[in-house]
Parts: sequence; C-alpha cells; structure tokens
Amino acid sequence: MDVTENDQAYQVLAELPGVKKEEISVTISGNEVAVSAEVKHEKDVENGETVLRAERYYGKFQRAFALGQEVDEATAQAKYNDGVLELTLPKKTVAAAKRLEVQ
Repeated sequence: MDVTENDQAYQVLAELPGVKKEEISVTISGNEVAVSAEVKHEKDVENGETVLRAERYYGKFQRAFALGQEVDEATAQAKYNDGVLELTLPKKTVAAAKRLEVQ
C-alpha cells in the first residue's frame, strides 16, 4: 500500500489482485482510514485431480492507518481497476486560529 500527499489531498494505492469490487470495504473516520477485502477461494479442482502446488492467497485482508490531517469524507473517492484500489482523500480545511484579546 502506497500513500502520498500534496497540499490538497492524500493518494492511496493498494494492490488487491483477485478481489471483486463488491468485496472491498473502505471506511474513513477523521484521519483514520481502514481498508478491508476478502479473496474467496473458488474451487477449480476436478474430481480425481490433486493439487501439487497452491501459492495464491485466499482469505481476508485488513489494513488501517492514520493520516496527518483529517479527511473530507464527503468528497473522498475510491476507484478499483485492474486489481488496484485508488483512494483520493481530500484534506479537510483547517479553520484559521482565532486570537483572543486578553482583557
């Protein structure tokens, strides 16, 4: 999983080969991002066949991480194409600090 940023947004790229789009879940809460998915095992062994080698991964995947600034959930986007999940997570604008006059 690669995470980059510029002044306006964070960009996340995650390779999820063999995962169907419907099996991917992305949640955002403040500056916390969680990505989970599941690769389901599809039986491809016929009667009488024996598996000699199996190196493909099946099961659940979950990754959670914190970003340096809160994400604007309303404008965040997720795209999945050719086994790569791409998240565009705009940063929330931070209100300018207000100076209080001491009386």
